[in-house]
Amino acid sequence: MKKKIFISLILAIAFISLSFFRVGVIVNAEENCNVNAKAYVLADFYGGEIVESKNETEKYPIASMVKITTLSLVFDAIKDGRLNYNDDITVSEYAFSMGGSQAFLDKNSTYKAEELIKSVIVASANDSCVALAEHLEGSVDSFVAKMNEKAKELGMENTNYVNCTGLPDPDGYSCAKDVLTITRYLMQNDKFFEYAKVWMYDIEHPSGRTTSLTNTNKLVRFYNGMDGGKTGFTKEALSCLSCRATRGETSLVCVIIGAPDSKTRNASVTALLNKGFASYENKCIVKEGEAVKEKVSVKNAKSDTVECVYKNSLKSFGKKNSAQNITEKTVIYDICAPIRAGDELGESVFTLDDGKEYKVKIVAKNDVESKNYGDFIVDFAKNW
Repeated sequence: MKKKIFISLILAIAFISLSFFRVGVIVNAEENCNVNAKAYVLADFYGGEIVESKNETEKYPIASMVKITTLSLVFDAIKDGRLNYNDDITVSEYAFSMGGSQAFLDKNSTYKAEELIKSVIVASANDSCVALAEHLEGSVDSFVAKMNEKAKELGMENTNYVNCTGLPDPDGYSCAKDVLTITRYLMQNDKFFEYAKVWMYDIEHPSGRTTSLTNTNKLVRFYNGMDGGKTGFTKEALSCLSCRATRGETSLVCVIIGAPDSKTRNASVTALLNKGFASYENKCIVKEGEAVKEKVSVKNAKSDTVECVYKNSLKSFGKKNSAQNITEKTVIYDICAPIRAGDELGESVFTLDDGKEYKVKIVAKNDVESKNYGDFIVDFAKNW
């Protein structure tokens, strides 16, 4: 009898141990499958190469990630001189009436454009979005038309905007790949990151009120290397985020659409970025302002040649520890003086072993003046 009890006890312990082992396997499997979202992409910021994705071209509502395009048009207007950071913008009754995330602006009062832009980036303020849109194009509908034009211009084939805020509308949608495209476009503006890293600040209203605004992207504070991004949430879109993180030379963009909640979204972004930084890297090929090896000949110039530099920094992207040979082919335009520092004179094409090509413009380092009548006489005398 005691022997039977002993055997039964051993079997029970074995069964329980096996159960624990199996549970452990399941937990580990869940840990390895920790990207919980309808769609996502992970990509190189500089070249846009996608290295991880799911349903990247499927159409979904994207909530406040719509504001990435809204902000892109605002920064375009600043570049074009149609908007200044110090411009006064009046808050209409319609802008004041916006629901969802807000800066709680005073109706019929004026705010500086910079204040409204900052509130959109930090706190996803719908009222500020509408005020900016109305100021730039006269109406939200006209502004939204410009948003769709920009999407088409950038090749965003699975996107349709119906408002500038991302508030729910069945006709509004985008996809993870398109969000990646517009995110990379917006993030060419350094001013965006100045605001995107702000954790909390107070907006002072003309009425004397103060509203405290907190960054909706909590990873700015809790993820090492997070540069900033744009969140979104509605019942229809669920939890979304498009962001950039940088470690060393490497910058990655991650887009998440349709995570069940913000905690899951942030965990998914963290998992994708960690995997990306562990597996991939950017390598600097040339730096902005670095001298081009050869001097370039210039026609009809006081100086026969002009020193050239690379217009932008250029970085390759690939698997870590994968050495590649790089060849450079430089194409110079037909150049005639006068030349001003910064004028584009040609481009260099860098080709890697795997066939990837990277291009960078070449510009003049200094001014080159044209020969005058006296210079031509001197040349004639020298060659006589």
